[in-house]
Amino acid sequence: MDLDSLVIFIEVLRRGSFVAVARDRNVAPSSISRAISALEEQLGSRLLQRTTRRVAPTEAGMAYFERIEPVVEEMLRANQSLAEDAGQPRGSLRITTSVSFGHEKIVPLLPGFAARYPSLKLDVLLSDNVIDLVAERIDVAIRLGQLPDSRLVAHRLIATRYRVCASPAYLERHGLPRLPRELAGHNCILFPLPGFRSRWVFRNRKGELVRVPVAGNAMLSSASSIHRCAMAGMGVALLPDWLVAADIAAGRLTDLFPRLDVTATDFDTAVWAVYPSRAYMPQKTRVFIDYVKATLAA
Repeated sequence: MDLDSLVIFIEVLRRGSFVAVARDRNVAPSSISRAISALEEQLGSRLLQRTTRRVAPTEAGMAYFERIEPVVEEMLRANQSLAEDAGQPRGSLRITTSVSFGHEKIVPLLPGFAARYPSLKLDVLLSDNVIDLVAERIDVAIRLGQLPDSRLVAHRLIATRYRVCASPAYLERHGLPRLPRELAGHNCILFPLPGFRSRWVFRNRKGELVRVPVAGNAMLSSASSIHRCAMAGMGVALLPDWLVAADIAAGRLTDLFPRLDVTATDFDTAVWAVYPSRAYMPQKTRVFIDYVKATLAA
């Protein structure tokens, strides 16, 4: 039994589409269909029901999938382990992260990572949607916020902190707010998620919380866009330190409340490397996580 045919069958069942699997593999959908037909002929049983809209498993196909999936996964891990023992990590490494964090932090480190591991082929998906790692065959996702889904394995890379900041030009025109409640008199650049667009929460050293309503004449759907508008003097912004720390240090932005913690959602936030929950982590995933962690820490 050809291992690649079994892998194709598993991928088609997970994705529910010949076209999606063909796109992932950069081949024609007809080649995926032929591989499944050949497998069905070998087994003497129909595994998938095809319609013009989707592909679904037959009862026999679902039973077969449940039996072979863990076996095929183990065989792939064994093959990967042998390849790793022979030297540098090889194959394709599929990575996903948010658009803003990807542009600011992940994309700039890719040239150095690629130079260190030239046998790896990088496939990077920047998206603000939460992607199903198993269905999309993602090796590692870099996610921000609270601890991700416990069904996945999460490795904390760096802690994050939010800052309320504005440009010197904006503050010269509108004045420097001394207390969080004075933000009511300022134009805040908003983010279209619950909390971000209506109120920000401040916490002092005693742990006391103050919830401050915020409003403004612009709402932008990416942190990078908010950052650029804040830099241009458009208003006050709530942004993560990984995005604004260098600008605050250089005086291009002013941290309005450096003695206070602030958030729109939760104070315990971080950047996480998230990967499918398996007993074995491929070498390619491990070296990428180690490289990102070391680079971000530096």
